Amino acid sequence: MKATKSSSSSFSAPKNIVVIGGGIQGTSVAYHISTSSSLPSDATVTIIEAKEMASAASGKGGGFMARSWGDGSPTEILHHLAFDMYEDLAKDIGVTSYRKLPVLSVRPGKDGKGLKRARDNAQLGPMIPQWLDGNTGGIDALGYGDDTAQITPKEFVEKMISSSSSNIEVILGRCKGIESDENGVVTGVKYVPRGSKSSNDFEILEADAIIVSAGPWSCQAEDWFDGAVDLPMEGVKSTSIVWKKPEAMENVDGTALFCGEDYRYNTHLECYPRNDGTIYICGIGGSDYITKQELKESAYLEECNARSDRVEAATQSFREMSKSYRTADNHGLGGELDRVQACMRPCPPDAMPYMGAIPGYTGAYINAGHNCWGIAWAPACGKAMSELVLEGFSHSVDIAPFNPARFTQNSKRGGRGRKRRGEAVGEQW
Repeated sequence: MKATKSSSSSFSAPKNIVVIGGGIQGTSVAYHISTSSSLPSDATVTIIEAKEMASAASGKGGGFMARSWGDGSPTEILHHLAFDMYEDLAKDIGVTSYRKLPVLSVRPGKDGKGLKRARDNAQLGPMIPQWLDGNTGGIDALGYGDDTAQITPKEFVEKMISSSSSNIEVILGRCKGIESDENGVVTGVKYVPRGSKSSNDFEILEADAIIVSAGPWSCQAEDWFDGAVDLPMEGVKSTSIVWKKPEAMENVDGTALFCGEDYRYNTHLECYPRNDGTIYICGIGGSDYITKQELKESAYLEECNARSDRVEAATQSFREMSKSYRTADNHGLGGELDRVQACMRPCPPDAMPYMGAIPGYTGAYINAGHNCWGIAWAPACGKAMSELVLEGFSHSVDIAPFNPARFTQNSKRGGRGRKRRGEAVGEQW
C-alpha cells in the first residue's frame, strides 16, 4: 500500500496533542493516538469539544456500515479497514450495539403483493422482518449480513472515551484559532471555555500537534490557518426519527431497509432496527443546505431541530409499509415515536474527506468532511490519522486522494511563516 509521508525527514512524535471536535471522528483520532505504541510516554492527548461529546451527527446518526459499498473508489480502503476493525473494537471496549444485519431494497407500493412475493421466495423470505407487514412494491436483497452492519455511534464514542479516560482529557469549549511561531510551527489552541460570558474570554492550550475534526464546522480552520488552505464545505441538515418498540411486539427483527422514492410523501426511507428494540429512520427528504459562510458562523452548532413537516411525512410513509406501527392503542399495539431530531453531514464538493497535513504549518492536521460515511469510516480514519501524527506517515491508508489542499490555489499552498489575508509574506520552502 502506498504510504503518505510527512514532508519532514527528521520527524519526531509530538507530546501535546489536541483534537478539535468530540464527535465519532475526532474521538476515534484521539483514541487511536492514545492507544498507539508510538505515543511518547509523557505525551498528553486532549479533545476540545464545543458542546458535549457526540452532540451532533455522532449522537443522531444511524450507524450503518457496508464493507463493499465503496469498492472501486478512492474510499474503498476506508470502507474495508473500518468495517474489519469495528467488530474487534466493539468487543474490546464493551460496545453492545454493534451487530451485523441483512439489508433489503424495498419499493413503495399500494398493496401487499410485493411483500407476499418476497415472503414466498425461499431466499428472501427468512430476511423479511415481522414488522414489514403493510403495503410494498418489489423487494430485493442488498446485503446478507456478511458485509453490512450497524452500531449506535453515541455509545461507540462514549465507550472509546471511558475505556481510555486516563489517557484522554476532554475540555468543553469553542475553538477560536491556533497559535504558531513565525515558521508555522503550531504552539497552541485558542479556545473559549463553555459557559464563558464573553467570546473574548479565551484561554490557550499548549499544543505541538493539532487535528481539526469538527464535522461541517471544520471549514472554520480556513481562518484559523490564515487562509493557507481552502476547505469548501456544505452542511446537509436532515431530519430523522426513532420509533419505540410496540409493547405487544416481543422482538423487532434486525433487517435494515433501503426504500425507493415514495412520491406520495417525498421520502426515500432508510430504516435501521436497533438491538434495543427501536427503529431509526432517515432518508426523510426535505434536507436544508447550509453554506460554508453559515458554518463559519457556527450555524446549528448549539441547536439543530427536526422539521415537523418531514416528521409527519416519514411517519406516514413508514406506516404505509408497516401495519404494526400504524396506530397506538390501549392494548400496546401500534407504534409511538421515541424522538425526532436533526443533524448535518459535512460535504466537500467531491464527496471525499479532508485527511492530512495543513500546508504551510508543522504539527497541523485535518480529518473532516466524511459526508454520510463518517460513522462507518471512523476507526480507519482514526488509525490513519494517528499514524500520520505520531509516525509522520499513514501506512494503513493511502490518504493522498484526500489531500486537504486539493481545492487550494497553488499560489496559496506551502506558505510558511507570517501571512496576510492568506498570502504568504514570509519564507517559503
